[in-house]
Parts: sequence; C-alpha cells; structure tokens
Amino acid sequence: MDRIRIRGGNRLNGTIPISGAKNAALPLMIVSLLSPGTLTLSNVPRLADVRLLQRILQNHGIDITVAGKRAGQTGMGDVMHLSAKDIVDTTAPYDLVSRMRASFWVLGPLLARCGEAKVSLPGGCAIGTRPVDMHLMAMEKLGATIEIENGYVIASAKKGLKGAHIVFDKVTVGATHAALMAAVLANGDTIIENAASEPEIGDVAECLVKMGARIEGIHTSTLRIKGVTSLKGAEHSVIPDRIETGTYAMCAGMAGGDVLLKDANANHLGAVIDVMQRAGVDVEVRNDGLRIHRNGAALEPVRVDTEPFPGFPTDCQAQLMAMMTMANGTSIIRETIFENRFMHVQELARLGSDIHLHGDTAEVRGVKKLTGAPVMATDLRASVSLVIAGLAAAGETMISRVYHLDRGFETLEEKLSNCGADVARISG
Repeated sequence: MDRIRIRGGNRLNGTIPISGAKNAALPLMIVSLLSPGTLTLSNVPRLADVRLLQRILQNHGIDITVAGKRAGQTGMGDVMHLSAKDIVDTTAPYDLVSRMRASFWVLGPLLARCGEAKVSLPGGCAIGTRPVDMHLMAMEKLGATIEIENGYVIASAKKGLKGAHIVFDKVTVGATHAALMAAVLANGDTIIENAASEPEIGDVAECLVKMGARIEGIHTSTLRIKGVTSLKGAEHSVIPDRIETGTYAMCAGMAGGDVLLKDANANHLGAVIDVMQRAGVDVEVRNDGLRIHRNGAALEPVRVDTEPFPGFPTDCQAQLMAMMTMANGTSIIRETIFENRFMHVQELARLGSDIHLHGDTAEVRGVKKLTGAPVMATDLRASVSLVIAGLAAAGETMISRVYHLDRGFETLEEKLSNCGADVARISG
C-alpha cells in the first residue's frame, strides 16, 4: 500500500495549477443519465472517485470515453464523453454505492428519465451518518412512491414526476442536487427553497441549462425549474476546485513562501480568503488565480465556524486546524456540519500538536515546533491535514493509507514537489 513521505522545513515557491472540482465533476457525470445525447465534460480531474463513478454509470448503460488534454484546451484535466442513449439497468447495487456516497444521487435522474430506480442505501460514513431522508422527501414531493426494502430504496413514478414545492429543513448539498436533477424533467413547475448555493450546484445547474433545462435562481437559495420533456447533449467545463485551492493556500501558509494557485476562482473562496488574511497570510487576487505569500511572520490564531456556502467550508476545516497548530496563540474551530469530523486530531497530536476537543469545538493551542512521525489518514480531508502539518514538522513524516488522498487530490506530491517541498510517494 502506498505511503507519502514528507521531510519538513522547506518553503514553497512556484505555481500550483488547480484541478477541476471533484464535487462538481461527480454530479455533472451523473447528469448524463438525463439525456440520450452526449455530454462532453472538460477539465475533469483524474481521481479515484471519478474512476469509480465511471464504473457505476457504465453499469447503467452509459458509454464513456476519456481523452487527455488537447491543443487549445484550458484546464489540466481530462475530456470525458458520456452517452446515455439507452439506460439498460436502473439498479445501483450496494457494492458500488457503499464505496462512494455521491453515487446515491443517480436516484433522481433514473426516476426522472426511466420512471423507476432501485438504489442501495449508502450506509454509514467515517465523518458522520449523513442521512438521505431529505433526498427521499424531495422525490416523494415530486410524485414518486418510495419503499425501503432489504437496504435498498425502491422508487417508482410510472406516470412521470410532477412539479412540486420543496422546502428543505436545513441546507443540504446532496438533496439539492437530487431535487434539481429530478425536477428538470418533471411535468410542471418546481420551486426548491432553502437550496444549497455551493458553486458546484451552480455549475451543475448551468450545465443543465446548456442541455435545455429551464432553471432560474442559479447560485441562490431558491431555485425555480420549469420541467421539459427531454434534454440534449452539451459541452461543459468543470469549475476549478475551491477545496483544493484552499488546501494549497494553507500549505503555503503553513510552510511559508510565495505560491500562485493558477486558475483558482476567488469568488468561490471569500470565507477562506478572509480566514487566511486574519491568520496573517497575504492573499492577492489576480486574473490568473490567487497568490499566497507568507515571509517569516508568525501565524495568528483565528475563530472559525464551518457553515454552508458562502461560509467557511467544512471540507477545509481539517486543513485549517493543521495550519493553526503552529499559530501564535489559541484558535477555536467549531464544526457545525458533520458530527464526527475531528478524527485527524489524534494523528496531528502524534506530530506534537496541542488540541483539545469540547463537543463540536476544537481548541487549538499553537506550539513552537512539530516533529515528524508516522501517521495514518482516516478520510480525505483529514489525510491532507497531515500533509500540511508535515510540511512544517522537523524531520520525516510518513503518512499511510494515502488512498484517501487519491480520492480528491490530483498529483498532490508532484504539485508540492514542483514548489520545493520534499514530498515523495513510496510504493508498496
């Protein structure tokens, strides 16, 4: 099993290209179920989760071809052609859905296009239960009949879905995706209130509009959809990954130096930029991305609550905590989205951090020095927090179970090494 070795102490200087957003690419791939035409996606990141979703969609009958970058193409990812001319199987089995929760989102498109779906419940998750009750509520509002049998959601809408008024009790990215994908082919008008407004949802909505959907209120908390009878193929480029951007910004903030995060979109990162600047890191918004600079000044402690967009993202919480382990004082970080997203704390402690948990709040007392040690990744974002800490730790940090990293970060060790970090993948 691969590991990543980091010898800390090097400053970062150079350019890191930002990949396409994983959290946009996955639902965009699922959108292809809605049309018999070909959906062409560019800037698709090369990630383990993307490869797994390809298998899941191929199981439903989607033909997928992938090509590398072409002359004149912007972005750094792959070009993916997805053709769902015929849906041959409306079942998403447990052995696939259990490996990636986002695959549960096929429920809405399969219902909308085929009038039926049998999708495994995704089960538990390392960072919390993440229930799907609001997904199912949205489908029932749209006229589907839902039954739970032997761990599967069995959904039916033989006469098609019907427009509805859907109000979510709390902001939910997954259920907003599900409701939006289903509503575009429903008969009549749908209003989705208290919808999540993350940039990735806006990206999916904009792609659906290119395919012929009629959607108003994109990038707001109220979506209005006029159902259409069919969608066509389209071409769409995946937005830059704001979580990857925030992660590398914190790498540079922790290690010090001067790094350009090429193609980063500052409009998607207001809360992250604000926190970085409060911590004493210089952030410059440029036409070609974000410049992150810290030249010897001490990091200052911060108080942060994770929140739905446009607040500080939960997917950057572990990374911020790692950066704050060497701040000049005590930081307070409250996790409001997931109930079990502090598993990185005990691994950061192995490097010498001083972190105390009080329910949903972490008290991070800055230390003068971290020391390299063998550590183990527990989930995607926790794993990269160990990379950030390792960049500043004295000596060698060896991170095991890095398959978590490969789910969400494209060529991480290469991007950091190109900026002067001593990072290497150790195979076997």
